[in-house]
Amino acid sequence: MNLEKNPHRWLIVAAVMLSTVMEILDTTIINVSLPHMMGSLNADRNQISWVLTSYVVAAGMLMPLTGFLVNRLGSKKLLLINIIGFMFASALCGLSQNLTEMVVFRLFQGFFGASLVPLSQFILRDTFSLEEQPKVMAIWGIGVMAAPIMGPTLGGFITDALNWRWIFYINVPVCIIDLFLVFTFIKQSTLKKETIDWIGIVLMLVSVGSLQLFLDRGEVDDWFSSSMIRNLCFLFIVTFVLFLIHSIKTKKSIINIHLFKDRNFALGTLAMTFFAASFLGSLTLLPEMQETLFGYTSNLAGLTMAPRGIASGIMMAVVSRLLMLRVDARWLMMIGLSIASYTAWQLSSLTLDTSIKTMTMIGFIQGMGIGCFFMPLSSIIYATLPRSSIAEASGLFSFGRNIGNAMGISLLTTYIDRDAETNWNHMAGHINAANPNLTHWLNVQHLSLSDPHTIARLGNELSTEATFMAYMHMFRIAAIILLIALCMVFLLKAPKRSLISSGTNLAES
Repeated sequence: MNLEKNPHRWLIVAAVMLSTVMEILDTTIINVSLPHMMGSLNADRNQISWVLTSYVVAAGMLMPLTGFLVNRLGSKKLLLINIIGFMFASALCGLSQNLTEMVVFRLFQGFFGASLVPLSQFILRDTFSLEEQPKVMAIWGIGVMAAPIMGPTLGGFITDALNWRWIFYINVPVCIIDLFLVFTFIKQSTLKKETIDWIGIVLMLVSVGSLQLFLDRGEVDDWFSSSMIRNLCFLFIVTFVLFLIHSIKTKKSIINIHLFKDRNFALGTLAMTFFAASFLGSLTLLPEMQETLFGYTSNLAGLTMAPRGIASGIMMAVVSRLLMLRVDARWLMMIGLSIASYTAWQLSSLTLDTSIKTMTMIGFIQGMGIGCFFMPLSSIIYATLPRSSIAEASGLFSFGRNIGNAMGISLLTTYIDRDAETNWNHMAGHINAANPNLTHWLNVQHLSLSDPHTIARLGNELSTEATFMAYMHMFRIAAIILLIALCMVFLLKAPKRSLISSGTNLAES
């Protein structure tokens, strides 16, 4: 669609941005409110985690089906259904009186929110010309990257000012405004009636659902020591293999796995998965470290995260201009991942005396790297795909980001817990009267090993130091994962510039 033929294009941007930011915010905004929910819903720490799990699992199961749903229902109709469903599910979440109600309504919220992000990306690419897409996708990218960063800050503010229920109620007026914009300005896409691959749908839903549950509950249930986790792993492997075999043999499979034959799309999605595992995973754990070890309040921890979003937005605007000037997207991605990896390694060099200023500055620089990577990636992975595949490709790309995020949080959290235990045992072996360093510390503190309070204090000191060391090691792992993503960028193929300028690579197939 040509820009001159659509005078309402920026209202379309506003419409899809509202739904995008709203959905992504709801994945992180409730994190700081879980302790408040525990009392209201009569749940313990382990049970309340199902509020997060239910949403992630439901969204993960439906997200790969975005392309299929767009073909069957059309982009406008699907978006309206999703917004209406998300609005009612949000209101019901706020009204929940017990944990069961909350988990059920969060499942529905995840189902209806699953397609919002990939669908918004498809609508923007379908609305704007290829030459203008870098600019509009930069705006979209700001929302995608800033929303999870600002979620905890906004959630803490709403919970303190009102109560946790308003985290869900706030979605209702936003959805009403969004419904008006979508209904008024967005046009329906062309429908494609195809045979429904019921076998593929069932296999995909079971496979993705078991994988999401495996990743989300693995750390909580101590991984393979739990029979449920072992069964989920087995179920995922069996159904995933069956799904691949079925998709290869079936001409009209529910998921077009042949999209991954495109080198840029396959490597780009994989790079995004590793990036999400590293950055989004460690980003989720960073506020927890700041609150438990540095003594930050939830609001202060959130505020120190804000510069990442600001820097990311600035760089996306700059990079979109560079892409319009035909700067090689691969070089921009390499620079972005290098900066992100370097700053992740810098975080591994913190001390418990590190100032807020230093930590905020590292975050700001890291945000610049993120913006420099995400914007070019969103452009290059679709450049060699036919336009008819963009909706499905958007769903699969977003699914890769979600899976990477789930893997990162789960595996990095497990690593921190086990490394902290290893560090504690190692340092505890040096707690004896023959250790000159311990003797010196006891003399300075005027303490004695015969005093039970001294032993308790030493235990707390060891626990703090062991956990801190585990976080530092975790940031090094995150930096290495980003370098793996960087290696994938070297394998990307530069789309022909003549195709980019003419848009023939996005012609209808």
